[in-house]
Amino acid sequence: MDYSRPICALLALVVFYLSHLAQCTNAKINFREKEKQILDQILGPGRYDARIRPSGINGTDGPAVVNINLFVRSITTISDIKMEYSVQLTFREQWLDERLKFNNLGGRLKYLTLTEANRVWMPDLFFSNEKEGHFHNIIMPNVYIRIFPNGNVLYSIRISLTLSCPMNLKLYPLDKQTCSLRMASYGWTTDDLVFLWKEGDPVQVVKNLHLPRFTLEKFLTDYCNSKTNTGEYSCLKVDLLFKREFSYYLIQIYIPCCMLVIVSWVSFWLDQGAVPARVSLGVTTLLTMATQSSGINASLPPVSYTKAIDVWTGVCLTFVFGALLEFALVNYASRSDMHRENMKKTRREMEAAASMDAASDLLDTDSNTTFAMKPLVRGNNDKMRQCEIHMTPPKKNCCRIWMSKFPTRSKRIDVISRITFPLVFALFNLAYWSTYLFRDEEEQK
Repeated sequence: MDYSRPICALLALVVFYLSHLAQCTNAKINFREKEKQILDQILGPGRYDARIRPSGINGTDGPAVVNINLFVRSITTISDIKMEYSVQLTFREQWLDERLKFNNLGGRLKYLTLTEANRVWMPDLFFSNEKEGHFHNIIMPNVYIRIFPNGNVLYSIRISLTLSCPMNLKLYPLDKQTCSLRMASYGWTTDDLVFLWKEGDPVQVVKNLHLPRFTLEKFLTDYCNSKTNTGEYSCLKVDLLFKREFSYYLIQIYIPCCMLVIVSWVSFWLDQGAVPARVSLGVTTLLTMATQSSGINASLPPVSYTKAIDVWTGVCLTFVFGALLEFALVNYASRSDMHRENMKKTRREMEAAASMDAASDLLDTDSNTTFAMKPLVRGNNDKMRQCEIHMTPPKKNCCRIWMSKFPTRSKRIDVISRITFPLVFALFNLAYWSTYLFRDEEEQK
């Protein structure tokens, strides 16, 4: 009996089986296809309903807990006149939905990814102090949803927001402002939905955050639950503490105002007769200071209280206006001095004419009368000497001795102004900076 043919057929069958087994072993599993199958399975129309919220912790009927964290990518503008700020951030929410559990194929499927938020239940969170906002869709929508094997859901999206920021500008520009980012539930009360900050580091800020006129000093997370007629709603907030950069205002406002005030004092050193020079200098500095003040107020909201910059510009404007009024006083005093000199000159001329008339009368009298008059004159001289002996000249202090060097009142006014204006301005600077800097430190505490 010939067994060669069955043996060859058996060997061929074994070889074919082994080759097919090797191909099956070396073949790779298509996990993307597995993801599709799992998504179709857990999100099927008869299995999952996105309108129903997840159950509470450990499957209880308690509220669904949503953990939130933020990543602040940039803060673009902080507007004083509109009292708002713009921020771009990555917003993340994470919660447990046990209906979305799936088999991870021995740890080979770490998570499932979705790009359509309407396929799963989403918390109805909104930003309560938002003015404007938009999503980012370049090149694709910047949003994703990750579903983990244990049912955890991670929702992440990049958004840009313009948020209101009520500011207190009493210390402007030496102030610090606190701007908030508030997030709350719109329809679900705390009986159904609770927002919590993620443990560890709930808020992150990009490194090397640069703002044009502010510095982000610190940020604080807190809770701000609100109660209304319809119930209590969960709320979270982030307080961003901004400190205004003072160097910009020192260069653009404070130093130019000081220079204008000092320039207005130049008129004190000009001659009293240089009327066009002193008037043009005073009017020019006054108009420049007024323009500076109006430009500052144009960049600020019309608040009802007095700001620190209002005190500064108001006092500087008063000093410039005072220098202009000082010249008006000097001009009046100069004309008064001229009138007084003319009156003295006229009086001296009249006295000289009267003395000449008296001398001519004495020459016309006879000698007897002259000899009779001599004792009387001599007696009067003796009395004057006695008075001079008993009367002591009044003592003059240093100020009177110094002021006696300037005979006219107009010159004295200029000299006094040269000392008084800088001294009062220096005292004002001392009081201004000590008051507002110390008040800033107290408010910071």
